[in-house]
Order: sequence, then structure tokens, then C-alpha cells
Amino acid sequence: MASMKLGSKSEAFQREGQTWVCTTGLSSDVVVEVGGMSFHLHKFPLLSRSGVLEKLIEDFSCEDGTRCVLQLHDIPGGAMSFELVAKFCYGVKIELNAQNVVSLRCAAEHLQMDETYGEGNLIKQTEDFLNEVFGNWVDSIKALEACEEVLLHAEETHIVSRCINSLAMKACADPSLFNWPVSGRDSIQNASAPVLWNGIYTGNKPRSFGVDWWYEDVSFLSLPLYKRLIMEVEARGMNPETIAGSLTFYAKRYLPGLSKQFSFKESRNHVNTGSTISSPSERDQRHFLEEIVGLLPSKKGVTSTKFLLKLLHTAMMLHASSSCRENLEKRVGAQLDQAALEDLLIPNMGFTIETLYDIDCVQRILDQFILADQAAAGSSSPCIVDEEQLVDGNPPLTPITMVAKLVDGYLAEVAPDVNLKLAKFQSLAAVIPDYARPLDDGIYRAIDIYLKAHPWLTDSEREQLCRLMNCQKLSLEACTHAAQNERLPLRVVVQVLFFEQLRLRTSIAGWFFVSDNLDNSQGQNGNLVLPKNDDATEANPAHAETEDHFMNINDMRMRVNELEKECLSMKQELEKLGKNKKRWNILSRLGFGKALPSSDTQAAAPSSSEPHENGEQNNEGS
Repeated sequence: MASMKLGSKSEAFQREGQTWVCTTGLSSDVVVEVGGMSFHLHKFPLLSRSGVLEKLIEDFSCEDGTRCVLQLHDIPGGAMSFELVAKFCYGVKIELNAQNVVSLRCAAEHLQMDETYGEGNLIKQTEDFLNEVFGNWVDSIKALEACEEVLLHAEETHIVSRCINSLAMKACADPSLFNWPVSGRDSIQNASAPVLWNGIYTGNKPRSFGVDWWYEDVSFLSLPLYKRLIMEVEARGMNPETIAGSLTFYAKRYLPGLSKQFSFKESRNHVNTGSTISSPSERDQRHFLEEIVGLLPSKKGVTSTKFLLKLLHTAMMLHASSSCRENLEKRVGAQLDQAALEDLLIPNMGFTIETLYDIDCVQRILDQFILADQAAAGSSSPCIVDEEQLVDGNPPLTPITMVAKLVDGYLAEVAPDVNLKLAKFQSLAAVIPDYARPLDDGIYRAIDIYLKAHPWLTDSEREQLCRLMNCQKLSLEACTHAAQNERLPLRVVVQVLFFEQLRLRTSIAGWFFVSDNLDNSQGQNGNLVLPKNDDATEANPAHAETEDHFMNINDMRMRVNELEKECLSMKQELEKLGKNKKRWNILSRLGFGKALPSSDTQAAAPSSSEPHENGEQNNEGS
């Protein structure tokens, strides 16, 4: 830390309680009162250096012969600053540093200690030292913190603006290119490290610093000063991601609700052991949060969705302004595809709590996302999902697809709430367009959980709820579960079974069609004989290719047999499931009573179109 020594005389002051006495041997002829302290001094050293003291001494009348008494209760820095001023006037040794130079500079300005009252007066001396302070990161931080005590006077002398400009310039630059001590709190502990005359460290090589090297140092600033610093670095073109990172660090330091370690209630009576900052009041926290939200960069994605949702949760707890909450909801909605399910589970903070979680808030966020997604898509067609991707189980991860999965998971989490109304559940699920769900397993699971938690729903309400899912987009596992789900309406079960049988018939017919084509192509080339050993295979590559064809045919036939067994097993399960004859008759009319084609039959090609025709007739019947 930089320092500067002034004066050459030894200590000439002695403190006795609340009184400072000059021990030069001459009797005191002026008393200066500052706060609760009294300084017994001499007129000449004071009036020769200060225009204000000169005027006060001249105006003071001593008709009764008593000593001159001056009151300087409004001097910046109080008694501590005036003590240094008095020592400077007497030429006593004093040491300037980044922590006392600000108040001393303001006191010198207040007392008019300029060059008119002596060369090298206190204003010039403190200004010269301040210029040295502004060249150092750590000293600039300490000087800006010291401005808090004399803020109005520091503003008048432009010390605050110069500190902020110095810090902003260094924060926007690469610290490894300059001789700037970084991370001030750590630098103080290592101040005893040996340094060469030109500022090069003789110890270990300086470590590399990331873009967040300045976050902790500026987090000790008050909100008004920190806000001005952020606005300055933004004006200098700092990366929005870096600004958002600093705001996140700063907010977590002062808002207990954002901390993972403490709940909001605990934070009122608990102070972070790593900080000397006491827990602010709810009103101060509310003002703080609203200011931080206003400083967040507007660019999408630079602030993490997790942090934005934490801010939104805290804003609800603190009853922040509606404009602040709407701002956060809009920001979260713009990047909802980056959110995690656990962060969306915001407890209901309303006065009339109906549901456990704030469904309305998530609804508004989702509406914001849909509006942003539609605006980004413009006139482009919706996402078309390739069938092969569905079979492989790897649907494309577009933002709308990710949000659909997120909403389905959210609905499954809130579905057990008995106070969740059907209309609210439907409204949230219906916002997601049909093309956004490659598979409807997620929404089916949410519907099933809701039906289980709300057994009093009528049949019409159950059917209305099940319209939210598309039975054709259920996986085989979901179809198997739905076919045995007694909570689903009968019509929905029939639809699930119909589409599943149609899918199986189409799959089996496709396998037969491929098998028949392969047999025909091999028949045209004559009888093929399998090679007897590996040497023959290497000598004749055509034999190896023939072997692969035969193996593929055998694999396909085995797969067809497996599908036949699965279909027969499903039929037996349905017979057990059917509780009355009428229900089975409905299933029989859909074709479950017909026998499947045998794998040994060679009429595969004609049968490939039959399931499609039957499927169309059954679809019309349903």
C-alpha cells in the first residue's frame, strides 16, 4: 500500500483525555473544538496555513482577555482529520495512506489550505499523493471506500469520480499487462513479499487471472458507488457476461435469500462468517434487489437462468415492485430452455395460498417464452421431427422441445397438489404446441399423477384432461402402462390399444416385406453356398457378403417371431384386463381377435398393405 511522509519535527502533541495539548513550551492562545475533542494550539501556525482559520481568528473578539475559542464541528473527517491538519501546520511528522488521504484532502479544501498560504500546502501535498493512489488498484479501492465517510465533500473535490474512473479503466484492461496488485485482500497479506526497485516481484511468478479477478474487491463497496462503477465499466465496453458475473457475486453477498447455506428466515439473525456485513433490513434488501435487477445486462443469456429464478423467488419473498417481478419473469421467459426443474418450483407467496407452488408465475414465464419463440421463428415452419430420431430415442434438442420436457416435468411435480384446479393444469399444459413434444410420455405421466391425486374427477373431466396427450406419440413402454391403467377413461385405453396394434402390424409387415425382397434378390443370382472356412472367405469376398445376407434374414425372422409373441402376450393381458364381455367386443372389432401372419408365410408383400387398410377403417370407427 502506498504511503507518503510529511513534516520533519518529532511529536509535539500530547493527549489528555478529550484534550490535545501542544508541548512546545509556549502557552496556548487558541482552542479549537471539533466534536468532543479540544485542541489547545497557537494562532500563528494555524492562520499561516489556512484561510478559514485566519478569518475565524480575526473575527473572534477577546474583550475579556480569554483565549480564542473556535468551533469546527463541520470539518470533514472530524477530530482525526483535524489532528493531522494541526500536525501539518506545526511541521510534525505525519504519514499519508490511501485510507486517510481522502478525508485529509477534503479537510484541506474545507479550510482553504492552498498555495496562497504557503508553498507546498496541504491541498497540493494530498493531491500529489492521490495521483499516486489512483495508479494502484488496491489503493484506489481503499480510497473509494474511505469516500463513504465524507461523501459530499469527496464529490465536490471529484475524488469519487476519479477513483471510479481509475478502477473502471483497470477492470476493463488485462491485469497481467500492468504492475497492478490484484485481489486487494490477498495482496495485503502478502505485502511483505520482496519486490525489486522497478516493481518486479522476486518471488514466484505472478499467477494468471481470469475475468473475475476484481469481483471480490468491488463487492465491499456500497450500492451507490458499486452502481456507478458498473455503469462506468459498461460505458467503457466491458463484456456483458463479465458485468453479469460481477452483479451475481455482489448480489449473493448482500442478499441472504440468494445464499444456498441460509434460508431467508435464518438470514435475519445470522451473519456470514466470512464477512463483516450485517444482515440488512427487509426494506433495504428490497431496494437493493430492485437496483441489481435494473443493472443486469439486457442481452439474452449473459445472466444465468438459475440466478434469475433465484432473484425472482427473492423478489416475491421481499414483496418487490410489480415492475421488478415482471422484468425478471420476462428475462427468465426469454431463456427458459436453460432452466432446471428444481429452480422452477417457486413456493406460493400470495396472501391467499391455494396451491403449494406458484403456478401462475410459471404460466406467465411460459407465455413469455412462447411469445419470444414465435417472434424468433417468424414465418418459418414448426419443427418437423424425423421418425428415425423417435425410434432411436434421440429427439432433436430445440429450445421449444427442451421447454416442453421441462413443463411436463413441472406438471408431474405439481400434479399431486389436491388444490390444483383442473383448468389451471390444462392451461399450463396446453401452452406447449403439439409439435414440441416428440414423445408424449412426459405429459402422460403428469396426467396419470394428477388423476391419481384427484380421484373425484368425473368421466367427462377425465376425458377432457386426456385430450392433452396424443396417443399416437406414446412409446411402447407408455402404451403398455396405459393399456393397464384403470384411471384412464375407456375411450383413451381403446385408442392406445388401437394405435399400438396398428404400429405392431405395420412393423411386422415391414419386416416381411424386407425379408421377401432379400429372398427374391438372392434367387435371381442363383443358389449361394456358404463358405466352409475362413481362408475361403478371405479368398472370395462375395461369399462373405452372401453370409451376411443370410444372417440378416435369420435376424429378421427371429425379430418377427418375437413381435408375434409380444402381440399374443398383449392379447392375453387384455383378456385378463377385460372385466365384461362388452369391453372385449369393442377390442375385437378393432382387430385384436385376428391372427397375425406367420413368419413362414411367403405372402409378405401383399399383406403389407392390409394393416393400413384395416387401420383406416378402425380409425373411422373409433
